[in-house]
Amino acid sequence: MTLQMPESYMDLALGEGRSAALRREVPIGAVIVGPDGVILAREGNRTRETNDPTAHAEILAIRAACATLGSERLMGCDLYVTLEPCPMCAAAISFARIRRLYFGAADPKGGGVEHGARIFNQPTCHHAPEVYGGIGEAAAARLLRDFFAERRA
Repeated sequence: MTLQMPESYMDLALGEGRSAALRREVPIGAVIVGPDGVILAREGNRTRETNDPTAHAEILAIRAACATLGSERLMGCDLYVTLEPCPMCAAAISFARIRRLYFGAADPKGGGVEHGARIFNQPTCHHAPEVYGGIGEAAAARLLRDFFAERRA
């Protein structure tokens, strides 16, 4: 089996974000990779489609990966997401015990990792993943910028 590099997994997450945009969802995509490099889940936002404010790409991917593994913990798994996770998603990442978080664009307004609540830095946080921001940042930011520009036009 050939293991992919983080940029390749982020490319898959960007593809999920583009698919979300086609559904008129905010174009955020997420991919969860197991310790052996196998993709366990690929999801994009579905909040509008499902009328569910918790249907963020990260949450959906965590649910799918947990179902695949038959466990509520994703020990040794990595998450690739196109935008810095919000506080809700950051908390779910912590609860799922994700090993590493890779994200594309920073989110100064709604982020919960490097901005805002900084969930992983709170004393009540029981698990903090390794965090790597800026992976595919230009493409992720462009995807979001283009989506919102089109909606305003």
